[in-house]
Amino acid sequence: MNNLAYFFVFCLLASLSHAIELDFCVGDPSLPRGPKGYACKDPASVTTDDFVYTGFRGERTITNVFGNNVTLAFSDAFPALNGLGISMARLDFGVGGVIPLHSHRTSEVLILAKGSIIAGFIDANNTAFYKRLQVGDVMVFPQAMLHFQINVGRSPATAFVSLNGANPALQLTTPSLFAGNLPANIAEQITLLSHEEVMRMKRMFGTA
Repeated sequence: MNNLAYFFVFCLLASLSHAIELDFCVGDPSLPRGPKGYACKDPASVTTDDFVYTGFRGERTITNVFGNNVTLAFSDAFPALNGLGISMARLDFGVGGVIPLHSHRTSEVLILAKGSIIAGFIDANNTAFYKRLQVGDVMVFPQAMLHFQINVGRSPATAFVSLNGANPALQLTTPSLFAGNLPANIAEQITLLSHEEVMRMKRMFGTA
C-alpha cells in the first residue's frame, strides 16, 4: 500500500472516530462560529428542549413586497442542528404571494402544509419543471437550480422546507440585479430591459 493510500485510510479512520466519539454536538451560539459550526455545548447541560424547535408555531404577518414571510431554523436558531449538515425553514404566503426565483448551494425538499401553490425549478437547459401542489405533496429542488413558489389559492399557504446544508445561502435573482450596487447601465445590458424598466425596479428596492 503506497503512502497516498495510507493517508486516505488514516483520514477515514480519523473521521469515523470523531463521529463515533460524539452522539451529538448541540451548538453553543455564545461562542464564535467556525467553518464547521459552533463549538459543542457541554453534554452535561444538554436537555430535551435543546432538540425541540418551537419557532414554527403560530401565524405569520405578511409585510414584504413579495407577499411572503420566511422563518429560518438554522443552527444559530436551532442549535441541535449544529454539525448535522441540515437546515429548515417555514414559508408563509399571503394570497398571491411568491417566493421569487432564487437558488441555494444545497438541494431542497418542500412539503406543503396549507393551501395550494405552484412550485418549480429551471434546469441548465432552461427546461422548467413545475406543478401545482396540494396539501401533503412533496417536491425536490436539485442543488443550485433556480426555483420558485407561487400561492395560487384563494387563501394563505404554508410550506416547510429542509435543506442538506447547515448554511445553504440564498440568492434571489431579482434583488441581486436591482437591490444591490450593480449600476443601472450594466443591469440594462445583461437583462435587455429598458432604462425606464431598470430604474423602476431599482426604485422599488430603494436603490435609485
